[in-house]
Amino acid sequence: MKSIEFYKLTAAGNDFVLIDNRKNIILEKDFPVLAKKLCDRRYCIGGDGLILLENSTKADFRMRYYNSDGSYASMCGNGGRSISMFAYKLGVCGKNMKFETDAGLITAEIKSDTVVNLALYNPKDLVLEEEIDIENKKYKVSSLNTGVPHAVVYVDDLEKVDIQKYGNIIRFHKHYQPEGTNVNFVKADKENNTLFVRTYERGVEGETLACGTGVTASSIISVILNKAKSPVHVITRGKDNLYVSCSIDNNNISNVFLEGPAIVAFTGTVKVDL
Repeated sequence: MKSIEFYKLTAAGNDFVLIDNRKNIILEKDFPVLAKKLCDRRYCIGGDGLILLENSTKADFRMRYYNSDGSYASMCGNGGRSISMFAYKLGVCGKNMKFETDAGLITAEIKSDTVVNLALYNPKDLVLEEEIDIENKKYKVSSLNTGVPHAVVYVDDLEKVDIQKYGNIIRFHKHYQPEGTNVNFVKADKENNTLFVRTYERGVEGETLACGTGVTASSIISVILNKAKSPVHVITRGKDNLYVSCSIDNNNISNVFLEGPAIVAFTGTVKVDL
């Protein structure tokens, strides 16, 4: 059995187990198994994902992220804010930092004890309002990769949408294979420049209370489609407030920022058998 110190952070309803792995106390081959064990809500700490802080030769530190099912993801927006707060609490860096992910370098600023502003890399693979078949009906779906792939579907009433059913159908739709996609259902309130977003997350295989990269994709696409203006106010399923700003020039996207909460829920030590 190995004793491991951890932090539990929550960011707009997404919750994560964070571990300082700069001394390689956990081997890379064990990351997927450890993620499944630690994120189990009935038998262990519980969380949407496991985040490991590691050394980097390019930045202040490196972020490694694994979903609760043990699958790897190159980036997570709420996770990015969480590891920024984690690194700051550990004294790894100051309030302004840069960290490495497999999706690119990220910069962040600690705005307060509970708020982090994340400067993201430029998204890619923008597709607007393409039609895909779902249960013999055509739906307009936009998509954007904000570190991980996201589909965005606009709806009139979020409460009437079966997120589990239709999120799963689109997530595994042949159009998005072989990787699949995360799926965001969005209600746009243009008058108040506010989006209401519910997300089905790939790897969790269900709805989470928030998804940072999903909120970012939803906001950018909404700005391009003239459903909102930057900075966009977003209310998540967990009722938290996030803010996304970006610059758009002929569908070229730059200066992307995601700001919102990242709160330490508790810390502790867990014993695991690897």
